[in-house]
Amino acid sequence: MERKNMNIPNPKEIEKEISDFLSKKYGNQVKIVSPIVVPEHGSSEDSPGKGQNDHDVNFDLRPEELIGYLDQYIIRQEAAKRILATKICTHFNRIGYGERAGQGGDFEGRIKNNIIMIGPTGVGKTYMIKLIAKKIGVPFVKADATKFSETGYVGGDVEDMVRDLVRESDNDIDLAQYGIVYIDEIDKIAGSKTHYGTDVSRTGVQRALLKPMEETEVELKNHNDPISMIQEVEQFKKTGKREKRSVNTRNILFIVSGAFSELPEIVRERTTDQSIGFGARIQESPDEAAALHRVKAEDLVEYGFESEFIGRLPVRSVFERLSQQDLLEILKNPNNPIILSKRLDFATYGIDARFSEEALDILAQRAYDENTGARGLVSVIEQALIPFETRLPSFKIRRLPITAEVVEIPDKVLEKWIAGGDTDRREAEFTRIAEQNRSRLIQYLRENRKMLSEQYGLPLSEYRIERISDEYWNNVVEIGTAVSKIKSYYDLIKKVEIDFYNRHDVNVVLEEDAIDYICELMSNQSLNIDQIYRKLSDDFEYGLKLIREKTGKNRFFISKNALAEPEKFLDNLIKTEFAKHNISPDLDTDPVQ
Repeated sequence: MERKNMNIPNPKEIEKEISDFLSKKYGNQVKIVSPIVVPEHGSSEDSPGKGQNDHDVNFDLRPEELIGYLDQYIIRQEAAKRILATKICTHFNRIGYGERAGQGGDFEGRIKNNIIMIGPTGVGKTYMIKLIAKKIGVPFVKADATKFSETGYVGGDVEDMVRDLVRESDNDIDLAQYGIVYIDEIDKIAGSKTHYGTDVSRTGVQRALLKPMEETEVELKNHNDPISMIQEVEQFKKTGKREKRSVNTRNILFIVSGAFSELPEIVRERTTDQSIGFGARIQESPDEAAALHRVKAEDLVEYGFESEFIGRLPVRSVFERLSQQDLLEILKNPNNPIILSKRLDFATYGIDARFSEEALDILAQRAYDENTGARGLVSVIEQALIPFETRLPSFKIRRLPITAEVVEIPDKVLEKWIAGGDTDRREAEFTRIAEQNRSRLIQYLRENRKMLSEQYGLPLSEYRIERISDEYWNNVVEIGTAVSKIKSYYDLIKKVEIDFYNRHDVNVVLEEDAIDYICELMSNQSLNIDQIYRKLSDDFEYGLKLIREKTGKNRFFISKNALAEPEKFLDNLIKTEFAKHNISPDLDTDPVQ
């Protein structure tokens, strides 16, 4: 039979066929977990800096710096931000300290700062941990506790989370060993008080987590995965060796979270005075928030957790329930992903969507009524705007003012617009909202000027604040992305100083207003950076070299006025510098070349 044109399936197709076969034969009882492919040490395929023991911990973030970063994104939750920022910073700084000191501080019984977060749904628990991991630059994986089992045959193996860290690290095992594992819905694996015997899906998972949360070696090959086993056999046939690759969990930070809906009642029972009799004092039961702040290890054990499990979670952080005003502040925050995502949805079709203050008020109220925290914001926005997202892309309307009327009676407004009515009013509303949005953003940038300047290394002049605002609104990006874009222009212009010195041996320093002026020239007159450099050389090289030759001065500050009127600037500078040195101004003298 002719086989030359036979299509050979790739590994993905083979894996899918095996998965389909196992699913038909065993249902959901057996699963395939894709193996982790880790490059061989010393092979030509290794990426630079990706070998084991090549990764150095360089963690110098301080708690207050991390809190300031979180403040840009997270509304309220001050206590949680303080606890998480402090303990996570300490965790990674201890790692750095140990490596710098040659494992100094390494001792038996060392306690890892694993964290348990307690709070209702939709208050920012997951979002906060993602932000922290991104800021630190370590891999992050999230899983729901209900999907894991003690053995791995039902649900997923708890060790899969550690293997996932390697995937998130682009197969860099060293980096994976500094990652963060986040387990949500941990309250769902509390042991049932009415259950007897081995509870695979609850207390069994707790026991399975004990070693990874402290320190253990997790093999990258999963022995429950047929593909992984086949590859191991093939590798043994080729090399004659059984190679073992593993991840040590000693420095992996484990963070768990849950709503713990019944926990406040347990705390109340413990803290409420049970005195009886005529002279007994009646102690008022604490409300839910106050009760959660009084949580002790014994309450969590009473809830259904094993004491050994709770002992490996020494840090507790309680999140507050969000008020309607909190939800409104989230929507107004320029970094909130909810509004940015919705604006991006419309931008995909070339539609510029802007939210009015009045519309945000209504949306916050609706979300609060749903009682699902910040998650409710997404659903109410989708519900209000789905008619516009469905139909506007088919028409020529490219500016969408999201007013109170749009949110309250979307279908009626949409039909009127599509019929060609209210065009002038719609345009006027968009202009009003756009100016409202811009003013609010500029105010935010001014209020956070110092923090943003320090974080991005960019002094924020009024000109730059306005350009950052334009970048933010015109391109639907986060504040940090907009600042970084303007910073890239700033760095490019500052490079002109270095080039000028390298070519002319003259040290020029462009003042902040001069840099803004050059940015404006580049924007308005379409001048590129090479043209800017040539203009700077043409205008200043001769005069500055002359001053250097006659006076020895070789550092010159160039202002916006100097760039606008170079001849006047040089004339005044020559007179001033020559007068200081009692030199007669002889401009016919050729400077040293």
